[in-house]
Amino acid sequence: MSKRIRYVGLDVHAQTIAVAVAEAGRRGEVRSLGTIPNRAGSLRKLVSKVGGPKGLRFCYEAGPTGYTVYWQLTGLGASCEVVAPTLVPRKPGERVKTDRLDAEKLARCYRAGDLTPVWVPDAAHEALRDLVRAREAAKKDQTRARHRLSKLLLRRGVRAPAGVRAWTLKHKAWLKTVEFDEAADNATLLDYRVEVDHQSERVKRLEQAIDDAVEAVPEEMRAVIDALQALRGVAKLSAATIVAETGPLSRFDRPAKLMSYAGLVSSEHSSGASRRQGAITKAGNSHLRRIVVEAGWSCRYKPAIAGRLRQRQQGLSEEVKELAWKAQHRLHRRYFHLVSRGKSPQVAVTAVGRELLGFIWAIGVQVEQELAEQRKATRKAA
Repeated sequence: MSKRIRYVGLDVHAQTIAVAVAEAGRRGEVRSLGTIPNRAGSLRKLVSKVGGPKGLRFCYEAGPTGYTVYWQLTGLGASCEVVAPTLVPRKPGERVKTDRLDAEKLARCYRAGDLTPVWVPDAAHEALRDLVRAREAAKKDQTRARHRLSKLLLRRGVRAPAGVRAWTLKHKAWLKTVEFDEAADNATLLDYRVEVDHQSERVKRLEQAIDDAVEAVPEEMRAVIDALQALRGVAKLSAATIVAETGPLSRFDRPAKLMSYAGLVSSEHSSGASRRQGAITKAGNSHLRRIVVEAGWSCRYKPAIAGRLRQRQQGLSEEVKELAWKAQHRLHRRYFHLVSRGKSPQVAVTAVGRELLGFIWAIGVQVEQELAEQRKATRKAA
């Protein structure tokens, strides 16, 4: 049966797909099948031409084309994996790169088991992930717009009245009273003010869309989002971002893999008796890394449960609350231990963010287990 398996490498682009097939066995032939249009009909014909979906194993690199090809192939009954492009083996002497050679390399490496597949989100995860990333982009654009306006005022020597904090309602009302002598300056000021207002409305609109999307996601996702809010520094937006970027947390068999996925583990160059560790690798999901490091800043404060945190914990299981309380004590001690050793607050918070991922993993796995037990009890009762 295994001799009839064919490993197909696809070099996917917006309009075309280069195809290569590797026969089973270490010495099996690897040959190019040419280039086909990136269309569902062309993929259907390819599957039929190569031998039917049952004996084929497809792979292609993750990239800007997304997972459309994956969904089309799996819909035809074929096996397909999306692989990490940064982990594809490359020889130091390679100086020629073409679509044909890339497809042949993928087929050969896939047959050898040298490729690392990535997690493919379902429709709900992908939609939520795109939404939270759109809000993140809007927040960055809002910051840039505010900087342009504030630096224009700084260059002209205009200062806000004493006691007026930047970007509060009083500050915005004061901005509307500012005028310059030059008409060109007033035109620039008006454009910058309008852009700041536009970006603020954009952020509000996307945050409301995230609230609505969280209510509409499947039960499993919503339960994990609610449970993660038991952690200090992780409100609804942060929890939704974590779930959207990681998917089911139980797919990581231990917390260290989740930390590596976020690029928060230390880089290392060791040989023999020498062991050297450096800064974090940053070879992972930058969106997840940003959100957990931001949440880590709240661990500077003394452990407490009050106000909004108490409200967020209402209705959660005692196991989840206990994990969240344990996280507050552990991460608070960790932060001040590192600072007392001379580490900068930024380095200490990065280390805290890495350990926070361990508690995020524990809570996610706990909630998934609770849901599984509830379904089992419901089936027995029925």
